[in-house]
Amino acid sequence: MTDTPPAPARNAIDEDTAWATFVARDRSADGRFVVAVKTTGIYCRPSCAARRPRREHVRFLDSPQAARAEGFRACLRCLPDAVTRDRQAVAAAIALIEAAEAPPSLETLAAQVGYTPHHFHRLFKRATGVTPAAYARARRSARAAQALAAEPSITAALYEAGYAAPSRFYADSDQRLGMAPGQWRRGGEGVSVGWTIAPSPMGPLLVATTDRGIARIAFEEDEQALVRSLPAADIRPADEPRRDQITRIVTATDIPDPQLAEPARRTAFIEAVSRALLGA
Repeated sequence: MTDTPPAPARNAIDEDTAWATFVARDRSADGRFVVAVKTTGIYCRPSCAARRPRREHVRFLDSPQAARAEGFRACLRCLPDAVTRDRQAVAAAIALIEAAEAPPSLETLAAQVGYTPHHFHRLFKRATGVTPAAYARARRSARAAQALAAEPSITAALYEAGYAAPSRFYADSDQRLGMAPGQWRRGGEGVSVGWTIAPSPMGPLLVATTDRGIARIAFEEDEQALVRSLPAADIRPADEPRRDQITRIVTATDIPDPQLAEPARRTAFIEAVSRALLGA
């Protein structure tokens, strides 16, 4: 009878990649594995700020539980056992923001997920690249665009999107729609829109802007999708300086935590790009 070779481990770790990630203090690797240091008996997150040990003194294990089973203790500086709880808190806060009619305050979100406001603000931004308030504004802006197309009036649309007053809605519309709400409802009538598709680590990203702000940012869309959204606008490719600027900003934007749900990651990435473009 021929011996059957053992199946590969489900969570096999590429040690060269893990070491490079550890040296780079890559936060996106937190929760994917832990780094156990044989000389100290301590295990850490890959992003731990402590000084790096020699490679021969390091082991890579797939979980805190595995490290504890080997006799290692959790680092008191980076708290590797808290990674899962932190991610769950961020995911829960995102769900609260998505379900809220109006953007919840930082204090409300932090209390709901069991953190102090200051600590949770840092935690959320580290995981998503944006603050809770910025994420909430992104969702409200997306709802505003949808409501303008679906509601019978601009007033109905602004309240449906979660705005408390028209002044904030009109101020946001300039930057977040790139035009006045009435022009948006009329398909971009009288507006010139320049567009490009920028490569990003999360996929090709359509970025369309006007001289007033951002008309559209979306994954998995092209010029035809833009024309369908704004059929009355003058739509043309962005000029070279604008294309270069957009590409630089998209390339420089940090990727949200890969362990978060993909829709939330896309929302956060788009918001980070939007804020960088509006501040450029």
